[in-house]
Amino acid sequence: MSDSPFGVDPPARPELRRSLSVLDGVAVAASSTAATTSIGIGLGVTAGVVGLHLPAIMLLAFLPVLGIAGAFSRLNRVEPNAGNGYVWVGRSLSPWLGFTVGWVNIVASVAFLAYTTAVTGSALLQLAGDAGVHRVGSLALDPGSTAQTTLVGIVVLVAVTLTAVTGVRTAARLQTWLLVFEYAVLLGFCAYGIVTGPHPFRLSWFDPFAIPSASALAQGLLLSVFCYWGFEAAFTVNEEVRDPRDASRAGLITLVTMLGLFLLGSVAFQRVLSEPELAGHGAEGLAYFGDRLAAQPLAALPLVALMFSAVASLQAGVIPTARGMFAMSRDRTLGPVWSRISPRYGTPAAGTLLIGALATVVAVLALVIPRLADMIMATVNAVGIVVALSYALTALAAAARFRSLLREDFRQGVRAVVLPALSAVALLGLGGYLGWSFYTSADHFEVSADNGWFLLLMPLAMILSGVLAAAWAKWVRGSAYFRTGEGTDADSPQLLTTSN
Repeated sequence: MSDSPFGVDPPARPELRRSLSVLDGVAVAASSTAATTSIGIGLGVTAGVVGLHLPAIMLLAFLPVLGIAGAFSRLNRVEPNAGNGYVWVGRSLSPWLGFTVGWVNIVASVAFLAYTTAVTGSALLQLAGDAGVHRVGSLALDPGSTAQTTLVGIVVLVAVTLTAVTGVRTAARLQTWLLVFEYAVLLGFCAYGIVTGPHPFRLSWFDPFAIPSASALAQGLLLSVFCYWGFEAAFTVNEEVRDPRDASRAGLITLVTMLGLFLLGSVAFQRVLSEPELAGHGAEGLAYFGDRLAAQPLAALPLVALMFSAVASLQAGVIPTARGMFAMSRDRTLGPVWSRISPRYGTPAAGTLLIGALATVVAVLALVIPRLADMIMATVNAVGIVVALSYALTALAAAARFRSLLREDFRQGVRAVVLPALSAVALLGLGGYLGWSFYTSADHFEVSADNGWFLLLMPLAMILSGVLAAAWAKWVRGSAYFRTGEGTDADSPQLLTTSN
């Protein structure tokens, strides 16, 4: 007689190899967050929305993200799983919502990889220009061309995907050295910019009430949430760290570090660059910042740091996405190829290669947007909305799972239930408001980064495709995930309090 409640014994659960330390987890999460890329590109995009209030918007966005991080940490302590939000939301709220979280994280990550592929290519072409290489044969090299930057970036994407196949430990070691260089350059140039910048420091930079409009505030907050996005990559390798609590430590360490770097970078950029300069240089913002502070070859160092950051975030983006799909495949909500473990490396090698291939396809499809700056704006807005949805549902899962703590230990209950719930409501409200503002800002559809209907279509397509994929998993694959969404040993709040 089978022990399974469904009459058949499940196949052996694929296991990942545990070999990572807290430092390895921080390297993966920090590379996925990509502070240098976010500062070099994201600050310019955000300044185009909120003006000279970057420090204010970065601080304000940190508050709900901190609540989300607390939810991730507590859920991870009681149930470490490579699928994290997909598993936690599925068991605490609804399998359909859990699948949606897993799905939107996958499609958002693939979109991010496509965007970062182009950013990497742009950084390499800018470096080539600084080295005096402006043409290849009859072709003039253009760092602002989506076609050229994507082609160069795809070559790098292939290389980092192959490296990721060999294991997280190998990737983490590479990323650690890249991060050391990035942060040294970033801290040096930003500190120098704060001291020598021609524009006076103003306290109004930290005043969120001075942001031009409510829609600008909402869009700026979601763009800033996008900048913080990636700290949870530490939780996708929680089955590969020696102690699952190390994943929680790595995620929180990364998030606080990002806050410090974003505040430093935003103040430095506003001390050195005017508002039109901030908003007008897009993917070339960090290179322009370096040129204003130093002569060549020192001015090229921020650009090299941007290239390293983009390469590291490409690799770090492949790794958590493959782990999320591994967890979903283990539950038969995705095909079996995603949970095949390489006997040599102990990693989901086939899934990792497929993620790289999917990102390549999406990067090629993104060529319908010819200007790199427009492609970045469209991608960041779409990913910001779906990331806010994913974070909010995970926080609500934590609030639901630990709600009994409000009766048993009020102080713990506030931290485990109230703060995540407030963070979730804030992010859902922001995403809904921004979606509505996109809808009302246009009266026709056009494939353009300044067309509201196009900007709204992208996140809606990501979410609705997840509903179709969930229906296929439930009724065609017959996944038990949709029958076991409720009830888990981790529902006991004692597990939370004893692990503190």
